Amino acid sequence: MSLADTWRAARPPVAGLHLDSAACSRQSYPAMAAAARHARHEAEVGGYVAAEAAAPVLDAGRAAFAALTGMAGADVVFTTGSRHALDLLLSRWPGGRTLACLPGEYGPNLAVMAAHGFARRMLPVDGAGRLLVEEAAAALADDPPDLVHLTPVGSHRGLVQPLADMARVCAQAGVPLVVDAAQALGQIDCAVGGPAVCAVYSSSRKWLAGPRGVGALGVRPDLSDRMRPGPEAGDVNVAAQVGFSAALGEYLAAGPAAVRVRLAELGSLSRRVLGEVLPGWRVVEPVDEPSAITTLAPTDGADPVAIRSSLIAEHGIVTTAAGVERAPLELAGPVLRISPHVDTTAEDLAVLARALVAVTDIG
Repeated sequence: MSLADTWRAARPPVAGLHLDSAACSRQSYPAMAAAARHARHEAEVGGYVAAEAAAPVLDAGRAAFAALTGMAGADVVFTTGSRHALDLLLSRWPGGRTLACLPGEYGPNLAVMAAHGFARRMLPVDGAGRLLVEEAAAALADDPPDLVHLTPVGSHRGLVQPLADMARVCAQAGVPLVVDAAQALGQIDCAVGGPAVCAVYSSSRKWLAGPRGVGALGVRPDLSDRMRPGPEAGDVNVAAQVGFSAALGEYLAAGPAAVRVRLAELGSLSRRVLGEVLPGWRVVEPVDEPSAITTLAPTDGADPVAIRSSLIAEHGIVTTAAGVERAPLELAGPVLRISPHVDTTAEDLAVLARALVAVTDIG
């Protein structure tokens, strides 16, 4: 079977059309069964005994996350998600508190940075919001911040930032690089390595298709050894961690390179289909951007929130309406985000296009 057929067969039939993987992908039967088996085992032998028994599965999950991010399994801890990971990292940061990031930085990340007293400066970008690598190199050399925080794929659009190039620039400048891979992991290669990448974090529920409420954070020993002490971890959902570990194993078995190629193909196809037939909308990303995310900006006053609701209610199609809070320093108005996974077909995208025309006319 093809990658798309295998991915589809591993999941329950979708009720409608799911084009919202950048928010929350559909879990597979094996991932759901792994979490359910652990929950049952907790009921049979007790939560702490079951957690000890699950240690090999969780170790394998950490090793899989490490393989996808260029870390070592011993450097990875589970979190409740990406925001929790960033909060853990910045609350224990051992150095100064100046931070460089993109103008398109995720809004909740900006709030976490502010809460921990980080002074923010902007990295240089072009008119589309893509990092200007050489200008960034000059800025870091002239006045290095205490760290660079890079989100290689944002929440508000499918633009792919030059992660490997920025890792090289940070290494040359001697500035540690923290990578928010919440949208990037699974879509692009995040295992760029290099001495500058001191931490990488992500959630489970997006392109890796694991359960909600769990994620992972990898921190290199030269940073973790210097981090300030913090409170011990509270109660954890081990069943979700087991489900995440299963999803990571499935992703690796599918072939990360093949998944990334398929997602990029679907992104390009989405932009071609939607760019040709949608009056009242503008496709934001370049057609061949290597991301599955397609963003539609309204040009004639359509309300993305209302359009999303109409797509669900009238057509059973799930998308995301992204408000300016997603990227408050860059996004000028709300947009509609489409994010298919590898099992999406060309006919699915044609169905979406027809539905968008219909609900936009109604709106």
